[in-house]
Amino acid sequence: QVQLVESGGGLVQAGGSLRLSCAASVRAFSINSMAWYRQAPGKQRELVAAITRGGSSTYADSVKGRFTISRDDAKNTVYLAMNSLKPEDTAVYYCNVRSPFNDYWGQGTQVTVSS
Repeated sequence: QVQLVESGGGLVQAGGSLRLSCAASVRAFSINSMAWYRQAPGKQRELVAAITRGGSSTYADSVKGRFTISRDDAKNTVYLAMNSLKPEDTAVYYCNVRSPFNDYWGQGTQVTVSS
């Protein structure tokens, strides 16, 4: 069973920073992409950032310049560095890993940004 374990969420004030991590029990050679999504209450889940096997990354316009996605292939871990956080960033953040066979999701970690 593939498992994604997330950590790093919490409560911060506006302008603060957090770093999320997601450790996957999926072999690196099986991973096509890794990504972070988020879902706020009453809203649809949205893509925040993604990184492909080739190393290219994409970001939602709302987080460009503030968030950085990275990965450590040796640890099968993807990170999301979140800087200059805003109250509108408040959401549950989910790690996603796509393989040639399936999509896998983390349990979600709460990020709350106070004003």
